[in-house]
Amino acid sequence: MNFDHKYTLQESLTEMRELITTAGLRISGEITQRLNDPNPRTYIGTGKVQDITKMCQELKCCTVVFDAELSPRQLKYLENSFNGKPIDDVYNQDAIKVVDRTALILDIFAQHAKTREGQLQVELALQTYRAPRLTKLWSHLERQGGGTVGLRGPGEKQIEVDKRLMRDKITSLKRQIDLVQSQRELHRKGRRSLGLPVVALVGYTNAGKSTLLNTLTSAGVMAEDVLFATLDPTTRKVKLPGLKTHPEVMLTDTVGFIQNLPTHLIASFRATLEEVETADVLVHVIDASNPIWRKQVNAVEGVLEDMGCGGKGVVRVYNKIDLLEDQEGIMNEAAMQDCSVAISCQDRLGLSDFVNSLEKKLSELMEDITCLIPYSKSKEVNLIHEVGNVEFVEYEAECTRIKAKVPRAVSMRLEEFKV
Repeated sequence: MNFDHKYTLQESLTEMRELITTAGLRISGEITQRLNDPNPRTYIGTGKVQDITKMCQELKCCTVVFDAELSPRQLKYLENSFNGKPIDDVYNQDAIKVVDRTALILDIFAQHAKTREGQLQVELALQTYRAPRLTKLWSHLERQGGGTVGLRGPGEKQIEVDKRLMRDKITSLKRQIDLVQSQRELHRKGRRSLGLPVVALVGYTNAGKSTLLNTLTSAGVMAEDVLFATLDPTTRKVKLPGLKTHPEVMLTDTVGFIQNLPTHLIASFRATLEEVETADVLVHVIDASNPIWRKQVNAVEGVLEDMGCGGKGVVRVYNKIDLLEDQEGIMNEAAMQDCSVAISCQDRLGLSDFVNSLEKKLSELMEDITCLIPYSKSKEVNLIHEVGNVEFVEYEAECTRIKAKVPRAVSMRLEEFKV
């Protein structure tokens, strides 16, 4: 997400190395520079441009990755500089390519999007990213001409054709995503009709959310030690031993957060984030083995606050304690906080404590109701028995009088029968 929590240079570089590795690239060398005001043409200083050019020649590098978002002008100038000549053909396999942070993350997203919705969201983000960079892509075709058959009008430049086609593509993608979102909303309503609370796993990327879901269920969600292994939200109905208030819940895995992700990228993945917004309880999974886990926690909580999720019940899960030499320290940290636990999915440690903390938050969702339900609506009475704690039942002439504690979603569904 779009964070600003003052990561140090080394912390940002460590994360960038992980991103590069996840994208399938091999790091040959690194150059750093502290800048108060980036150069509008080159971003870095001209001396550093020369240093990188020399390094590329010596190491035979094919790609230069910047831990920043570069403007179209900067991308064009840097590629021309590193190659020693203007690069007109963007598909030139021998040319040194310049990739900024956004493009790198998009490449990772593209590799990990498995569902139709995820692929559409990635494609929309890619097209949105490319749109202002068309000048760079078609600088070698800045000329008037007779037009591409069926596409180009009289005197229309190729770049104008491409801009028009890209606008049409973006509009089409948005329509398709709206359709998929409508279908997702129907699925969400269907899950809601079951009367089960929804628990969403959230956290920084690679914190272990998918591993926790796999540990608690047999969902088989991709769980790898890489950034953004999960892009598509996965929801499973889970029956957890130890849960009393709600023996069954809907458990949802979500895409991980990361610092310095541009706003337009967040917008492209809005549907994924809706799973967080509509959840009853959030489980914030934290990689306790990461030296900067506190900054990651602050970053995630900041985004949740911006999304309007600050008031939701949260269970903090300090994961990967098996990788810590000082497990006692993080366990004490968790013990001092409400509904916080230290666990290891790898060694299955602390899972019962997690279930107990989740039970506490779920119990806060229960509401007292007293209803008069007509016999023709007997399925509503059955639902109360299935998901609630029934305190009193009386069968009257035309209806059933029932008093119970039920999940908030069920309480809202039964509004017309309340007395």
